[in-house]
Parts: sequence; C-alpha cells; structure tokens
Amino acid sequence: MPTYLRTALKFGAATVFVLSSAMIALHAFNYLSVQFNPRNPFHVSYAEGGWAIPAHFYCAGLALLLAPMQISATLRRRWPALHRSIGWIYVATVTIGGLAGLQMAFHAQGGWSTGIAFLSLALLWLLTTITAVAMAIRRNIAGHRRWMLRSIALTFSGVTLRVILGAGMAAGFPFMTVYLVAAWSAWPLNLLVMESYLRLESARRLRPAGLMQPRDTGSASGPQIA
Repeated sequence: MPTYLRTALKFGAATVFVLSSAMIALHAFNYLSVQFNPRNPFHVSYAEGGWAIPAHFYCAGLALLLAPMQISATLRRRWPALHRSIGWIYVATVTIGGLAGLQMAFHAQGGWSTGIAFLSLALLWLLTTITAVAMAIRRNIAGHRRWMLRSIALTFSGVTLRVILGAGMAAGFPFMTVYLVAAWSAWPLNLLVMESYLRLESARRLRPAGLMQPRDTGSASGPQIA
C-alpha cells in the first residue's frame, strides 16, 4: 500500500476515533441531566441502580475522552510524564466505571440475557486494565501497550454499542432484539478487531527477518535481504 494512502487511512481512522469518543462521552455526561420519566424502562432501571449509574456514566465518559490521548504516540514520546498522569487517571476511571458496570448488570434491560453480556464486559474491562498496569510496573512496555490497547478497545464498546443500536433501529428491527444483539456483539467485535491489529503488527515486525534469503551474486558476501 502506498505510503500516502496508509497515512490518509490512519488519519481518517484517528479522526473518527476521537470524534466518536467525544460525542458518546458528552452524551453520557448529558444523559443524567434528562428529566426522569417513569414510563421509560431505562430511566426506571437507572433509578434502581443507585450510585452505580452516575459513577459508570461519568467515569466511562471520561475514559472515552482520555483514550485518544493515552494511545497518542506523540504525547507518549514528547511528554512521558503527562502520558503517565493521564494513564493513572484513565485507570482510576475504568476501575470505578467497571465496578459500577458490575452493579448495573444486575439491573440490565432484558434481564440476564443482556445482563451477562454487560457483566462479562465489565469484568474484562477491569482485567485488561489491571493487567496493563501490572505490565507497566514490571517495565514490560510492549506488554503494557498491548493490554492497554485491549482495555481501550473495550472502552470504545460504548461507541460500538450505540452504532449497532442505531443501525438496527434504522433497519426496523424491534428495539429489545437489537439491544440484545448489541450487548453481545459490541465488545467481542472490538476485541476481535484489536487482536487482529495486534497480530498484523507483530507479523510486520517479524517480516524483515523472514525475508533473509541467500542470493546468488557470484560472491561470498552471504545472505542478504531480498
């Protein structure tokens, strides 16, 4: 792929990532200011959730805002102290948001058919983030980066969930059917995409060594890169 096309694709993907994260974060911050409607089943379940609702909405929203900065190579390279500070704030928001998500799963719309999906997401969100911290403490920077990217992929599930909901509703499917599909597909899809990216990245790093081939040049100069 030409360099200019690769650069354009990266810029486009980064722009979509930043803007969509900011939009859903602002939506989360604003949602709690909406007037309570007792006829809205989501409002009722949120009222039953107690402390977990504002904690999850605000912390997950803040995690979405911090995620683009946390994965910025420029920020990490030029301002490593700021990168670490943002990282610790991100970990704190995920910890609070994840614990709140565990509580919310017990009050999920659709009962346990969706509740288990959200419970799994909350557990994996906490696990990947804690593992990323453990890797950083051990000075395993490569491992820290991989696990942090997995954590951010799960953070981005808030965006993917709403994209699936919007697409399903636009297609005319019943809301609860779409909600169930979104609950069980948003975070696995994000993890699948991230794992594919990490594997491709590893393959690219190993490729130069695999290209070492003997070349018949009529001299004894040995193997060269083809």
